[in-house]
Amino acid sequence: MEEEKVLDEKGLEEEDTQKDKYLTFLLGEETYGIDIRVVIEIIGIQRITSVPEVPDYIRGIINLRGKIIPVVDMRLRFRREFREYTDRTCVIVVEINGVLIGLIVDGVSEVLDIAEDKVVPPPELKASQNKYIRGIGKLESNVVLLLDWEKLFSEDDQELLSDAMGSDAENGEQQEEDKKAE
Repeated sequence: MEEEKVLDEKGLEEEDTQKDKYLTFLLGEETYGIDIRVVIEIIGIQRITSVPEVPDYIRGIINLRGKIIPVVDMRLRFRREFREYTDRTCVIVVEINGVLIGLIVDGVSEVLDIAEDKVVPPPELKASQNKYIRGIGKLESNVVLLLDWEKLFSEDDQELLSDAMGSDAENGEQQEEDKKAE
């Protein structure tokens, strides 16, 4: 039982070390942050295979060490103009509701500690809903738009992204079911 407590404390400790940490990335001149807890890895841009009949912001799929991952161009997701990919373009692989998704960004900056007391709610602008922005991190020299990763993709989007993964998603679900059965 003591061993379980130690594991729980370690888990909580690990959770606490990642609290208020955000991976920051650039889209044009704006700096965005995403909760480090959903970030799996950062990779360079790779060859993307397009998938028919998906929204334009879903650029297609990539093969990452045998896993098929849908990739989303965050510029297009936020209704910005497409920009050709460069050697600075990165793919941030995140896990959202059990689905691995690659977020194509102009460049990755750094991991920042932004305490909750330095985060303010986004302004109420009638022109836009700010539905993807959870808050604004106030730093000494600038601001970071903090993404609400839970709202980045609707249920329909998540279904599309899961479908784009094809049999990998089904195999993953089957493996999960097999683990539960054991």
